[in-house]
Amino acid sequence: MQNTKNIFGSTIVKAAAVQISPVLYSRQGTVEKVVKKIRDLGQQGVQFATFPKTIIPYYPYFSYVLAPFALAKEHLRLLEQSVTVPSAETRAIAEAAKEANMVVSIGINERDGGSIYNTQLIFDADGTLIQRRRKLTPTYNERILWGQGDGSGLRAIDSTVGRIGQLACWEHNNPLVRYSLIADGEQIHSAMYPGSFAGPLFAEQAEINVRQHALESACFVVCATAWLDADQQAQIMKDTGCAIEPISGGCFTAIVSPDGQIVGEPLKAGEGEVLADLDFAQIDTRKRLMDARGHYSRPELLSLLIDRTPTSPVHERTPHPNGNGSPVVVEERTIEVF
Repeated sequence: MQNTKNIFGSTIVKAAAVQISPVLYSRQGTVEKVVKKIRDLGQQGVQFATFPKTIIPYYPYFSYVLAPFALAKEHLRLLEQSVTVPSAETRAIAEAAKEANMVVSIGINERDGGSIYNTQLIFDADGTLIQRRRKLTPTYNERILWGQGDGSGLRAIDSTVGRIGQLACWEHNNPLVRYSLIADGEQIHSAMYPGSFAGPLFAEQAEINVRQHALESACFVVCATAWLDADQQAQIMKDTGCAIEPISGGCFTAIVSPDGQIVGEPLKAGEGEVLADLDFAQIDTRKRLMDARGHYSRPELLSLLIDRTPTSPVHERTPHPNGNGSPVVVEERTIEVF
């Protein structure tokens, strides 16, 4: 299933972890900014890029600082600005990925009817949307806003640059969730966090998360967090009445090697990107010593059961009379509702 070469016939992938600000309260503005960044990275020869968690249109910082009864205005604004899949916005990102010949992993607020989900997308280098997964369990305050995901996206996906897995933020604190991707043979792990959130301790915890995952999975981790500039912080403070501390710090945009080492300098402030060449030979070097999905596992003692059945609010049962007096056969199927 796993190969140390990608479709380019190379064991080396030029990757970018992108720290970028949203255009606050604007789906269209943020998409345009992301598209421009993809094109700019393409001109630098980048083949794979990770963008932050729910960067389109923006992370719901308000949910962390407002009481539940005071959320309505901001919640409705986020619902109105969230992204449907597919849409003009996803097509714009797909076209930019194709133009740049780049695999793009990005987080969005996905609107599905009257609900919002923390969704991660992967666009292949030809612009095809090859992964759409929703965060399994929103964290703490996020549960007021976001619905739950299912196991259908809990897998690594083959792409032009290799086999990619994705997780959002504190999903990295769930060892079984992480192991599902380790066991699925990911070569690049795309980690997304909100950034400008909860102070320096949050950044330190994110660093621990992604370095440990790289070490256990023996894959590269490309981790992206967002950034709020001073004007955006001031706007959120004005709109919510919050102090600056909850919407500051918490940034750790970095690339980590399969032996848990940080490649280059992580970004902890400002916009920019961390660039690195991912040499897949390092995966074999690490797994020779410790392969958590192979020679270092004990599946007869410890194993993981994953239900990857897509969830749906509609399950249809249809009776089929056979006409010969025998019992009626009932067919059950799941109906996807969009």
